[in-house]
Amino acid sequence: MKSVRAIPGFLALSALAALPANADVLHADLVGYNETPSTLSSPASGEFHAKISPDGTQIQYELTYSGFPTAVLQSHLHLGRPATTGGIMVFLCSNLGNGPAGTQACPSPAGTITGTLTAADVVGPTAQGIAPGEFAEVIQAIRSGAAYANIHSQQFPGGEVRGPVRDFRVNLSRDGDKD
Repeated sequence: MKSVRAIPGFLALSALAALPANADVLHADLVGYNETPSTLSSPASGEFHAKISPDGTQIQYELTYSGFPTAVLQSHLHLGRPATTGGIMVFLCSNLGNGPAGTQACPSPAGTITGTLTAADVVGPTAQGIAPGEFAEVIQAIRSGAAYANIHSQQFPGGEVRGPVRDFRVNLSRDGDKD
């Protein structure tokens, strides 16, 4: 398994060269052991890769997953720290027709989706202080370590795999210093 993961890791590192200075590179490993309130043993897994645009108006992402024994229902970025459950900030995909206009379908039981998130994609969670459209709040939550990616399935509609979204802010200045 490590040799298989080394190739995507190498490609992700290679992609850093194409990023603008001070880019936010995001990553999450999604597994059942990160689910709350109960940890799950699941054969499913996923990876979320993204980058925040330098002007903070977009997040380009890629979500890849496999191993789901039942249909994938939806995927989101949520507001919440590890071991806590939080509300939905943005939809990545949904097969339930409950996302905002333009939400793409989730491939099932495995697949890769890509997209770009903007202020128009932010749905909340208002009860946690993020109103629809508040994209800067989503970015602040990610940068503060208070966001996680989650994939929900037919077997586990509350979520089958999840992972904290990690922000690797990279300063690609001429001297190679990193923040």
